[in-house]
Amino acid sequence: MDENHLGAFLRARRAGLLPRDVGMVSHGTRRVAGLRREEVAVLAGVNADYYTRLEQGRERNPSPQVLDALSRALRLDGDARTHLFRLVGAAPGGERSVHTAAGVSPEPRRLMDGYPHTPAFVLGRTLDVLAANALAEALFAPFDPADNLARMIFLDPAGRHFYADWDRAAQAAVANLREGAGHDPDSPELRRLVAQLTAHSAEFDRLWAAHGVRGKARDAKNLQHPEVGALALTYQAFDVRDAPGQQLVIYHAEPGSPSAQALDLLGSLHATRRGTAGPRG
Repeated sequence: MDENHLGAFLRARRAGLLPRDVGMVSHGTRRVAGLRREEVAVLAGVNADYYTRLEQGRERNPSPQVLDALSRALRLDGDARTHLFRLVGAAPGGERSVHTAAGVSPEPRRLMDGYPHTPAFVLGRTLDVLAANALAEALFAPFDPADNLARMIFLDPAGRHFYADWDRAAQAAVANLREGAGHDPDSPELRRLVAQLTAHSAEFDRLWAAHGVRGKARDAKNLQHPEVGALALTYQAFDVRDAPGQQLVIYHAEPGSPSAQALDLLGSLHATRRGTAGPRG
């Protein structure tokens, strides 16, 4: 299916802006949410008919200069601007769209295992959990299965209890997924995941339609684990340079804090269970 990803993104971002947001005066009765096409065209300094063709998919090769102008007109931040470029295969810096590497190499696995006191895991572009260290397995134990962050948040009943600020976690997950989708909008894996989430979660459907975009870098997470209680953590995400599309995510707690003590307890409980169960496989 030849979907108009560019047009869908432009329409969604246009709908999220009001004239006052961009310093324009509103005239007459407004029959559409957000800015009119003509208003975006004026702000971007392009012909209104040309902008209409972009939204309708009749023009799909805007120049970098036009993309920059649209980014400014629609008040796109850095992640959203990069996403806009990727949708037309013209990402800044000559970046190419590539598929996520399928497997996790031994080096990131050894690195994760070298963090015994903090959860660490590798994510793919569709938020699949590709590998995890022992403490990350213990952290995500309430989920069955703990295989994809988006499914865990939206479809697993445990998600509503695990994420203390569920709305924020949901918005972030969808924005991260949309950012990853910019690399390969027609990915079969992405299509299957979005179809599944849309069919079973009205919240996901609403957030996905808004086309919010944000890369995973650093943020706070407030979690509620059924075994050790509240966890106030911060995560840092790192690109795995030899595996395009993969990110190593490391959670950590403030040293000496109740959350750090809770993580230590969680690790001990998990190690005890694994020792009692014997070796896996």
